[in-house]
Amino acid sequence: MRNVPGRDERADRRALSEALVAACADAGASIGMLYLPAPDPARRVLHLTLASGLSREFAAPWSRVGLDDPIPVADAVRDGRLVWLGGQEDTARRYPRLGLVLPYDFALAAAPLPPTGAGLLLLWPGSHEPDLDERERKALESARGHLTHVLLRAADEGRPLRPAPRPVILRPLPPPTPGPAEAAAAMAFVRRLPGGNCALDLNGTITFITQEAADLLGAPVSRLRGALPWEALPWMDTPAVENHYRAAAMSRLPRSFTTPRPTGQQVRFDLYPDNTGISVRITTGSDQPDAPAPAPPGSADPSAPSRATALYPLMLLAATLTEAAHAQDVVEKAADQIVPSLGAHAMALLAEQDGRVRVVGHRGYSAQHMADLDGTPVSADTASTHILRTATPLFFGGIDELLAAHPDAAIEDGMAAWAFLPLIASNRPVGCLVLAYTHPRTFAPGERAVLTSIAGLIAQALDRARLYDATHQLARSLQTGLLPHTLPAVPGLEVAARYLPAAHGLDVGGDFYDLIRIDDTTVAAAIGDVQGHNVNAAALMGQVRTAVHAGAGAPPEEVLARTNRLLTDLEPGLFTSCLYVHIDLAGHTARLASAGHPPPLLRHPGGRTEMLDLPSGLLLGIVPKTSYAAVEIPLAPGALLALYTDGLVEAPGRDIEEAIGAVAARIGDAPEDHPLGDLADELIEHAHRDAPRTDDIALLLLRIQGPVPPADPHRS
Repeated sequence: MRNVPGRDERADRRALSEALVAACADAGASIGMLYLPAPDPARRVLHLTLASGLSREFAAPWSRVGLDDPIPVADAVRDGRLVWLGGQEDTARRYPRLGLVLPYDFALAAAPLPPTGAGLLLLWPGSHEPDLDERERKALESARGHLTHVLLRAADEGRPLRPAPRPVILRPLPPPTPGPAEAAAAMAFVRRLPGGNCALDLNGTITFITQEAADLLGAPVSRLRGALPWEALPWMDTPAVENHYRAAAMSRLPRSFTTPRPTGQQVRFDLYPDNTGISVRITTGSDQPDAPAPAPPGSADPSAPSRATALYPLMLLAATLTEAAHAQDVVEKAADQIVPSLGAHAMALLAEQDGRVRVVGHRGYSAQHMADLDGTPVSADTASTHILRTATPLFFGGIDELLAAHPDAAIEDGMAAWAFLPLIASNRPVGCLVLAYTHPRTFAPGERAVLTSIAGLIAQALDRARLYDATHQLARSLQTGLLPHTLPAVPGLEVAARYLPAAHGLDVGGDFYDLIRIDDTTVAAAIGDVQGHNVNAAALMGQVRTAVHAGAGAPPEEVLARTNRLLTDLEPGLFTSCLYVHIDLAGHTARLASAGHPPPLLRHPGGRTEMLDLPSGLLLGIVPKTSYAAVEIPLAPGALLALYTDGLVEAPGRDIEEAIGAVAARIGDAPEDHPLGDLADELIEHAHRDAPRTDDIALLLLRIQGPVPPADPHRS
């Protein structure tokens, strides 16, 4: 059953709508857009909820924006700052993807609405000055306050506003309505003008046209009124013509162009846009003696999508997929663009593995439907398996067509038309793209060509991403395989360790940690970081761990010196930081030596936490004959020693001593009996929430417990 908003929720949405329209009017902006966060914060997605001053077609490709996407509103919300773009050149330089798919002249401001997680986007005409003036800034701040108030009030009253399935397109404030006499005078004025005149709304639909204009276009008024020019007139169905309209609608600047009719006669169009639509003046040019013959009747299908309309999502998708690293990224980015742009209701990406269908990802389909499909033998008689076997596209405009071809097809409720498209990369099939629609449709030749092109873009991205995923997994397996699977249980010592790979990138690092039980009352701990992020670094990390194990039990300064000699003999071309700790549990002391590693943190019983000032020796692997100094410290019962790699504390633009101090404060604030594993998780989570991390993190926490039992003389 459809969920109908209650009266209070409708009032909240109406208040948001009024605030957005008012914001555009007060700031002199031509377009306004309000984004709300996804109900599930883990998805990190913004949904376009309200838009004013632009068509639904323009809004559709931007209806979902990932918080990590290089898009102004995402940057504004994620970083909590105002993003201002002063014009086309500024946009192209700072946001190349946006500049590619919207190469028009406009100014833009994106602002966060904390603490709601929402974002406000305002656009001004291309004639705007490079900077916001004081009036516009005040209007923007007022709008942010008003919108935030509505969102917080709704949340406080137990009805937080959620994104709608599709953005609501608001009408801008209408101009004053003329009286009968004024309207008659205006019509007389229009008819006296030479040439023809018509008006388009912001969707591009013809809302008014004179007979003279219809004559120049070669079509009756009844066919043109209420239609898009490039759909009603096949000879105007070119990317260039529609792009002129898009440029005028986005920039709100006058624009002129000339295009030939099928007769060869040149027709000139002068576009004059404002916030309510576009006025168009149509005049004739000179005849062209060598003009091509008119296209035969029926050569173009008016129901097919225009080529410019097709070009727009193709450009956007191509730009978006260049940033997809993993297979799931391809699914998310393709679904974000295709589903809203092309009117599809659901999408699935399928691949073949070991003779069976595997679901790579989906959007709009139920999880149960996809689970039933996953694992289907490729030899089965279904539309999807037919594509995987033959790489031949299939289009079904209705349920009867699908069942006629595949009587046993499983049809999910609400689906009424389908496109099954092969994914072909480097002349070989890599999978199948399934698009489903909620209403029967005719897949005209133009639309089939568009969908086939889109499938080609996705195939290339998916093939690249799956290779990336396979290589990435291999590298990760190498790295994690070299780390200890379990740490030894040592009486009198509580231990927690964490390793977290960097959030992005194929290369792996050489971060490591280790705990070595020497005897019943003595243990050694080590942590280190091999320079670089590649498979060589991970392999060298294994050699460093082996060398440290071989020397365990000797004084820390000797362990580091021996390990250094081994590494310089290997000549790996990589350097390693390392911290080695020898802990005497019976004597409650620890002896530490460092080879250029970040300083450890010591929490004393009672909570006081300090950064240990150790002599920082040279990194391992640089100079063969290097000596290291060790420091001995007391470790009373209850003391906690924190060893970590620089990924925990280093972030772009962040002072490292300040970051280490923040970690020390969190350790010091933890309760005495706080589980060590929970504290380790909290430190990792804080590091990721505090700033973007580009390096791996290794963390080893050691807490001294009560009196250590005496050594067992019979234990070998």
